[in-house]
Amino acid sequence: MEEFAPLEGRTVRMYNCGPTVYDSPHVGNFRTFLFADTLRRYLEYSGYQVKQIMNLTDVGHLTRDDVEAGQDKMEEGLRRLREQGINVNNPYEVAEHFTREFHDARKALKFRDAHEFPRATAHVPEMLVMIRGLIDRGFAYAVGGNVYYDVTKFARYGKLSGNTLEQMKAGARVEINPEKRHPADFALWKTDAKHLMQFDSPWGRGFPGWHIECSAMSLKYLGQPFDIHTGGEDNIFPHHECEIAQSEAANDKPFVKVWMHARHLLWDNKKMSKSQGTFFTIADLLGRGYTGDAIRHSLVSTHYRQQVNYTLKSFDDAKASIARLAEGHARLFQHASQNAAGGDALRAAAEKAKKDFDGAMDDDLNTSGALGALHEFVREVNRILDAGGASSLSAEVALDRYHAMLTVFGIDPRAAGDGVPADVAALADQRKQARAARNFKESDRLRDAIKALGWTVEDSKDGQKLKRS
Repeated sequence: MEEFAPLEGRTVRMYNCGPTVYDSPHVGNFRTFLFADTLRRYLEYSGYQVKQIMNLTDVGHLTRDDVEAGQDKMEEGLRRLREQGINVNNPYEVAEHFTREFHDARKALKFRDAHEFPRATAHVPEMLVMIRGLIDRGFAYAVGGNVYYDVTKFARYGKLSGNTLEQMKAGARVEINPEKRHPADFALWKTDAKHLMQFDSPWGRGFPGWHIECSAMSLKYLGQPFDIHTGGEDNIFPHHECEIAQSEAANDKPFVKVWMHARHLLWDNKKMSKSQGTFFTIADLLGRGYTGDAIRHSLVSTHYRQQVNYTLKSFDDAKASIARLAEGHARLFQHASQNAAGGDALRAAAEKAKKDFDGAMDDDLNTSGALGALHEFVREVNRILDAGGASSLSAEVALDRYHAMLTVFGIDPRAAGDGVPADVAALADQRKQARAARNFKESDRLRDAIKALGWTVEDSKDGQKLKRS
């Protein structure tokens, strides 16, 4: 464990490996993206300014094996969309389709907008400059129309992943490339007449290697070094290892201060897989009736470095958790508006909750511990209010602090707009279940809690409807 401090003042510069837009991102991808969004929210809650960059990989080669074997993922995406009856004519339209899908899902899950979403295809000139510099400095070599990075020239290669050149052998999945000086050398630029996306370069018309894209874009928008780089655990090697080698060799200075990687999730104890029926997108879950709030809550409720097994029940449990948190907000809101006299018990409870919440989040972003502190605070709120004697001023102070902590998890009961706030929707869902169980006393109690938040429930033959009071 290391104490985090920004490289410059109170500003944190952060780069997140974003989606590869040749297919729909699944919930496992979004767990990694949401971890980055939660990290940003907590840094801003803690008083930092964050400059966040999340790239969009819209060039067809996405892994080392894809580049070596000449696979073109954009061609695969083009074929898949046409099979679904979606009219796309070229790989740029494929990228645009899946980019829109990513942003739609991101907005449904209430991401804060990154300051830039740079696309790889728009930054080829910056990549060419970096490749030229690596050749001039002796870290790369051209063979025909291809350019490779010489890993033997970078003494620190493997320091992130723990892989050493002695351990690395030509992969069993691809044939040994005779053009390379070392089997672990990786492509900076490739030429392949069959590849759909082509760009001019000093070495011939071709396309960039996957790793050079992020090095060039992070340098342009964040400089070097910068504070935090995130991604999934599969990015550690080779992608992030190669980013370090390229960037530090090209610019002769450290690349990133802190690396943070999210573990993959399992679905029903299996990896995410279309063939096994364990591949779910955000659109799939929204189509099944789960709210963006429930999906978000479930995906960020466990520690980012912990592998978690998900089922659909995970999102049902998240709805119940949000409902409990929302009910605590409703009771505080109601008591704060009553102009009641009393003591400062709620203020003291909020101060303890904030201390426990901050302590958990400061401990390597321990989100499960932080949520535990919020639920403990709600139990304490209920105990204090049931006993009576808390002042409205104390409730108002507690409400402000509670609200600030909730927004770290994307729960904002005060959100404006035509949409129903998360806490109101959660209470309404809980009330619907109470009425179905004919628990009318609980149903009435929940209606009062919803009313305290400024909303009215109307029951009709089509079910309950929510309106602003």
